[in-house]
Amino acid sequence: MLTISRLAAYAGVTVRAVRHYHQIGLLPEPERNRSGYRAYDAVAVVRLIRIRTLSDAGVPLGRVQELLDAHPEEFAGSVQEMDKDLRAQIRRLQDTRRRLAQLAAGEQLALPASVVGYLDRLRGLGVEEKYIEKERDAWIMIAAQVPHSIDSVIAKKHAELDDPDTVKLYGLLNGALDWSADDPRFVEVADAMERLMIRAVEAGEVGGDDGIDDQFVDLLDSTMAESSPGAARLLAILEERGWRGWTRIERVPADRLTTELPPS
Repeated sequence: MLTISRLAAYAGVTVRAVRHYHQIGLLPEPERNRSGYRAYDAVAVVRLIRIRTLSDAGVPLGRVQELLDAHPEEFAGSVQEMDKDLRAQIRRLQDTRRRLAQLAAGEQLALPASVVGYLDRLRGLGVEEKYIEKERDAWIMIAAQVPHSIDSVIAKKHAELDDPDTVKLYGLLNGALDWSADDPRFVEVADAMERLMIRAVEAGEVGGDDGIDDQFVDLLDSTMAESSPGAARLLAILEERGWRGWTRIERVPADRLTTELPPS
């Protein structure tokens, strides 16, 4: 008969592990002998080795009992089931690894490739990073709201960048985040924006269902207005000229116009 320490040594586990298996019911606890010690036999050694083997193979202790007592067919079925679960877990872990790898890529963490490409094109045009970061954050929110149409939206933005006047506008906006609210350059920016908006209205490109609700549009517009000291001033200039909004630009009703629109 074996002591607990000898049992543990023969099975290749610790005494602490043996006691734990007693507590959770995996290994029957033998009666104590006259000296007060537990006495183990070969059956206990075999069972303990099987417990250790299953545990080392990655079988959760909660399922070890099931496999120890299973018939060969049941054992094979349980192993296949656990293998299926492990493969699903591996796929989840691989997906997590891919997402973690994207952390180093910055923008790609929360943006589709089409938006990342658009932002890179802005960088290629010399647009300052500080402004691009503002656009990036807005596109992160927009892409989450209209994931199925974001690529077509970005395609239109690329088409706009083919227009020299749009490129000129981005050039004017460089540094605008640091301008004071009364900086006269905002009038020049408003002039450039207005010319583009008039052309968009004439081409029938303003209006329509963009898939974004009004409350979300208000959120984007308020975020833009709070982005710099002069942002609210720029919006005010445009509204004085008959335009309202930033995310979804609209004409102000005629009875609210304060100035005439300049010729296109």
